[in-house]
Amino acid sequence: MDKKTSTRPLYLISVVSEMLRVHPQTLRLYEKEGLITPRRTGRQRLYSENDVERLNFILQLTRELGVNKAGVDIILRMRRRMEVMQEEMEEMMGQLEEEIRREFREKLKKALRED
Repeated sequence: MDKKTSTRPLYLISVVSEMLRVHPQTLRLYEKEGLITPRRTGRQRLYSENDVERLNFILQLTRELGVNKAGVDIILRMRRRMEVMQEEMEEMMGQLEEEIRREFREKLKKALRED
């Protein structure tokens, strides 16, 4: 699934609560506490695939691992920081690879001229 599709708001709160087997009030609480931010159309909340994945992760932390909401918040922030760092590393690696290719081409051209 591409990024655009995964961020497109698709699901009403009732559908998400049924999918994840939680009460809609739990989802509202997570929104109030800033753990999730569904899109709004008027008064309706619409959740994307990414939102559902994030909620599923939150529920795994709380249900299976016994992490409290403060711990979930810290874990989510750390996870986001790691994602940003990974993106930065990938960008830097791409720039480094391009620089190496450029230097290789220049050295190759120079070597061909000397022959």
